[in-house]
Amino acid sequence: MKALHEMGVAELGRALAAREFSSVEATTALLDRLGRHASLGAVLASDRELALKQAMAADARRAGGETGALLGVPIAHKDIFVSAELPTTAGSKMLEGYRSPFDATVVARLAQAGTVTLAKLNCDEFAMGSSNENSAYTPVRNPWDTGRVPGGSSGGSAAAVAARLVPAATGTDTGGSIRQPASFSGITGIKPTYGVCSRYGMVAFASSLDQAGPMARSAADCALLLSAMSGFDERDSTSAQRPAQDFHAQMLAARAGATAAHPLAGLRIGLPKEFFPAALSADVNGAVRAALAELQKLGATLVDVSLPRTELSIPVYYIIAPAEASSNLSRFDGVRYGHRAAKYTDLLDMYKKSRSEGFGPEVKRRIMIGTYVLSHGYYDAYYLQAQKLRRMIADDFQACFRQCDIIAGPVAPSVAWKIGEQGADPLQAYLADIFTLPASLAGLPGMSVPAGLGAHGMPVGLQLIGNYFAEGQLLHAAHALQQATDWHQQAPAGI
Repeated sequence: MKALHEMGVAELGRALAAREFSSVEATTALLDRLGRHASLGAVLASDRELALKQAMAADARRAGGETGALLGVPIAHKDIFVSAELPTTAGSKMLEGYRSPFDATVVARLAQAGTVTLAKLNCDEFAMGSSNENSAYTPVRNPWDTGRVPGGSSGGSAAAVAARLVPAATGTDTGGSIRQPASFSGITGIKPTYGVCSRYGMVAFASSLDQAGPMARSAADCALLLSAMSGFDERDSTSAQRPAQDFHAQMLAARAGATAAHPLAGLRIGLPKEFFPAALSADVNGAVRAALAELQKLGATLVDVSLPRTELSIPVYYIIAPAEASSNLSRFDGVRYGHRAAKYTDLLDMYKKSRSEGFGPEVKRRIMIGTYVLSHGYYDAYYLQAQKLRRMIADDFQACFRQCDIIAGPVAPSVAWKIGEQGADPLQAYLADIFTLPASLAGLPGMSVPAGLGAHGMPVGLQLIGNYFAEGQLLHAAHALQQATDWHQQAPAGI
């Protein structure tokens, strides 16, 4: 039998169902492993007693005749989801020690499915960043090379899954924060269509963009988690009013005309020329092209398409997202929520000192940008124009989907960079989001699928983007690729 930490979600679920071991045994083994790898910086909070209590409850549910693919499976949550029994900081000093009176919908639904919460995982402060260096507590290290970043903002989730500390974790994606760290860390992650997962209890960054999703070893594992954590929630006004979906069944459903040798027969995969610019790293291009060749062998057809406003996605995103962040984070003022300065002279001084002390430099930068573009005289010139371009970017995707079923390309222009390498120039990190931002602005589902290793032995991710509510189709293509290759099974050495 495999070591417990080497098992993915589906494998653990099957082994638990077969009574090969208990949830308490699996939880104990993984808690011990979390402790041994604390130097990665992935964990912000963990409660051994709480996790074992949940594991015992899961074992009791199974003993009572209950079944379920996730019953008793240990996972962890990005520290952007509030939870009643563990602190939630969103990676910020502003929320240090905060305890929520309730669980986020995503946390509650996964708990209802029987999962055990091992930990709350590190992230860029308020999910603002592409490297996890913006955490107020500690940067997260990439287990493939601890001198490099794991990606962000869901870097703690990506690193924990890649290092086999947890079989899966939740993440959030505003402009690529599931897909990019999944690519940099060699795991699978999916951002569903905007509205598929409830945002209730998710600390807000940019409300029209934020979306929750799973991060795991494989498409099959992601499908199981997404099925449990998604669905309509009346407490979230942006929640899609759709019946519950079995994404795992959709993933396994055979395509019309498909065969065992060609499970993707008839699938048209669009390759936007803008996703393969001359500046794309040769190693990333080679790995992505190799993955596309595998998809062709499985029966898919490659089609050349165009997303002409790809480059505009960067300025559009970095106007809209900071504007929404400026509004959302105004509540953290030392009175209603968050850190309050110890010494101040009057109310205005308290606001200034509390926010200056509580927020880190990247969050302050985005608040100032957002406040500027929303201010009188600039709202029409910047914010409204960005919203118009956002609609055009979405229209470009719809034009593509008249020619293809799925869009594919790289997740990021390069492999993970060294810690501190881009600290002096935040614009460089912003530019690295160029391939993930368009789908986020359009509200489309996208995922990162491991596609081998690039320069310095670091992972490369293949990005797949689908039309609205086409998560099942994306998972089907990713699963077919993972059945034919072993890239998703590669793990960092010495873990």
